[in-house]
Amino acid sequence: MSFTSTEVIATVLSALWLLAVTLFFVFASGGKDGSGPRIDTTRFVLTLFAIFMPVALIWIGAMTSRATQIMKEESERLQAAVNAMRHTYIQQQQSGVIGVKPMVEQKLDEIAAAQRKTDATLAIFTSSRPDSSKTDGPEKAALGGQDDAQAKEQATLALGTPAEELAPPLSVSDFIRALHFPETPNDKEGFRALRRAMQDRNTSQLVQAAQDVLTLLSQDGIYMDDLRPDRARPEIWRRFAVGERGKQMAMLGGIRDRSSLALAAGRMRQDTIFRDCVHHFLRKFDHTFSGFEKTASDQEIIELTDTRTARAFMLLGRATGTFD
Repeated sequence: MSFTSTEVIATVLSALWLLAVTLFFVFASGGKDGSGPRIDTTRFVLTLFAIFMPVALIWIGAMTSRATQIMKEESERLQAAVNAMRHTYIQQQQSGVIGVKPMVEQKLDEIAAAQRKTDATLAIFTSSRPDSSKTDGPEKAALGGQDDAQAKEQATLALGTPAEELAPPLSVSDFIRALHFPETPNDKEGFRALRRAMQDRNTSQLVQAAQDVLTLLSQDGIYMDDLRPDRARPEIWRRFAVGERGKQMAMLGGIRDRSSLALAAGRMRQDTIFRDCVHHFLRKFDHTFSGFEKTASDQEIIELTDTRTARAFMLLGRATGTFD
């Protein structure tokens, strides 16, 4: 066991003190006669106490100093470890390691994605309708129920018929793609479908109404791509299309994001322009979807409900109490 400088000093001080006491007693008793002094017990104890008490105090101080030094060294080592951990954390954060999702969180995301895919598959099978009039077709008109009425009107049109009335019916795929809007400025297919939709009178009105509300919602930081609605079965959407209302339709309001619902509801109360745009959009979606449902298959209804326009309808319909 190594001695520290404090213990060396304590040893030297103790030796000096004992030497001084020894010299004191030697010279103090040198002038007396040879007769032996009487031993006084009390005086003897006090003498020993006076001799060894300073020595004890010296070593208590030395041990206290040693303990303090040990605690100081441990504190410095602990501080160095904390600084090293902090430095490592900062380096990881700057290099982007902290931003990587933990493995457990990634697994949960994968499970959630698989669950949504399973729900979509179940929705298709549990509400399958083998009606031959609702089979898929590459050129099937999206709004077939409304095209019949328009065809009767076209029979009485004069020679000045607008060009959009002579355009071929809007296909289901173009209708759904247009309601989702282009993904990027380079989304050629999305822009092509949007141009086709704008040539259809009913669809163009819905697209314009949806564009207005999506622009207004984006001003509050609400974007449809950030919302993940709960999926309702196609049969619920069909019941809504034929006019059924009430609490049974609450499943259609699949948007559960509280902040988005609160912002939309608050702006409905304060902004009259926003409120008018929302009501106009809800009416156009309701009217257009009623025509779409008549010829759409269950899978096509599911694809429509995944569009940005349908998500806006779910959000605003829930905020305004349409599904209550």
